[in-house]
Amino acid sequence: MDISLVIPLFNEEESLNELHDWIVSVMKANNFTYEIIFIDDGSKDSSWKVIEALRIRNEHVRGLKFRRNYGKSAGLNVGFEQTKGDVIITMDADLQDSPEEIPDLYKMIKNEGFDIVSGWKKKRFDPISKTIPTKLYNYVTSKMSGVKLHDMNCGLKAYSSEVVKNIEVYGEMHRYIPVIAKWAGFTHIGEKIVVHQARKYGVTKFGLSRFIYGPLDLFSIMFMGKFGKRPMHFFGVIGSFIFFGGLALLIYLSVDKILNETVGIANRPAFYLGILMVIVGVQLFIAGFLGELISRSAVERNKYKIEKHI
Repeated sequence: MDISLVIPLFNEEESLNELHDWIVSVMKANNFTYEIIFIDDGSKDSSWKVIEALRIRNEHVRGLKFRRNYGKSAGLNVGFEQTKGDVIITMDADLQDSPEEIPDLYKMIKNEGFDIVSGWKKKRFDPISKTIPTKLYNYVTSKMSGVKLHDMNCGLKAYSSEVVKNIEVYGEMHRYIPVIAKWAGFTHIGEKIVVHQARKYGVTKFGLSRFIYGPLDLFSIMFMGKFGKRPMHFFGVIGSFIFFGGLALLIYLSVDKILNETVGIANRPAFYLGILMVIVGVQLFIAGFLGELISRSAVERNKYKIEKHI
């Protein structure tokens, strides 16, 4: 199969038929073999009924419906598990991503050897309250992660099948899939300018909470990518510096007391600092050991209740 389209959605009943027909016209025009996987993230409207009707019309349509709203990351992760295509393309269901971009994205993966190609909505139709924070977010993320993309969070992306089968997306980390892939060893990451369609139906799911949770998720990804399999290397190194620094301070105070017969070391603030450093160093060592135990026996994170499956 050439292409698997993974489309997570929440309350997008008005756009689904139009999006489906647009995708099908592109697939037929380019003679692609394909599947469309709709992931209904606990919609409260009639989105699932629309997906069921689309399945009756088109055998290439597949669907999953979560019992409740888990978030976009959960939808993408479960969708990735279901894919069978050589190239996986993700897009939003709100018609702001154009299916006309699919052939070029496919060629960049298949013919040019990219692991990931991320869309860049260079010209946007969003309000300034969204565009300015988004530019700031992309700049900071690019600098911190080393992944040079202008539009990290663009929903329109293409992946080789090897990428989606070897990464895990959870929490709110769908915004950082290129960063996750980079830490997994997929470094050939490209970018393509794509058309941004103005929202036609429904309301935006954009919220300011992304700028609160987003940086925390980025720190988590970078930490897990570097130290997830060896937490002792992080906690142990810091713990060692603090522990031996505190130990050296206590030894210095003891020697000074013996040689110079100074006042009791228990009356000196440095004494309590040394004890604190030793205790904190030991605690960090323990945290490292516990991290090693957890990382070696952790169960899978992505467990979701699926209500229906076509």
